[in-house]
Amino acid sequence: MSESMQMHIQLDKSQAAKYAFIPGSPDRCKRIAEHLDNSKFVNQNREFTTYEGYLEGEKVLIVSTGIGGPSAAIAVEELSKIGVDTMIRIGTCASLHEDVKKGDIVLPNGVVKMEGTSQHYLPLEFPAVPDYFLLKTLETAAQTLGYDPKIGVNITKDSFYTQMEADTKPVAKELLNKWESYLRGGAQTTSMESATIFSVASSIGIRVATALVSATDVVGAKSQNIYGLDLEQRVIEVAVEAMKQVIRTDK
Repeated sequence: MSESMQMHIQLDKSQAAKYAFIPGSPDRCKRIAEHLDNSKFVNQNREFTTYEGYLEGEKVLIVSTGIGGPSAAIAVEELSKIGVDTMIRIGTCASLHEDVKKGDIVLPNGVVKMEGTSQHYLPLEFPAVPDYFLLKTLETAAQTLGYDPKIGVNITKDSFYTQMEADTKPVAKELLNKWESYLRGGAQTTSMESATIFSVASSIGIRVATALVSATDVVGAKSQNIYGLDLEQRVIEVAVEAMKQVIRTDK
């Protein structure tokens, strides 16, 4: 292993880029790569699958993070160590509010830290927020493509089933009380990585934002499965358009 080879993503500075997409699913990497020029598979190690390609003449990496905060923090840290300073997460979320429908583009502008990894970087009271420039660029990109992005508070959690089946857990009362308070405060969606990557980015001084697509209608609301387009494809298009705008602005 070379001195600069990163332990988990298995990339070194010779493979570096300034920009990266960081989806959760390894399978999503190939679908994102199809939107880049001269894209190719690079490597795979554990949950970290890497492709590379070009946008606006600039090299862009695509590295999956797996599910949840610990592996996402590893990906962000190691990408930063080889020179990446601008990252957009591409993922999915679940709706918690009737204003967010299945298929909507969701851009978190702040995140409830209902997880533990972020607290290894910054105190609990420090807010988990995206880079403002990236957030605004994602908003513009979504609008350019004809979407009405939902910008609001997301909840990042560590466990999928303590949300989906909270009443079956020994700490059900605590979980449900916290969840209710977040909803009353205006939380719109939930996912599993944003608080972590925002906190890591703040602590090491890089730019990160998240682009999500809601995979559900709000629980209990009448289903509105009215979208014929592939939901994942639309958030990929938004993130790619935003990254193009970022690169043009940086130049």
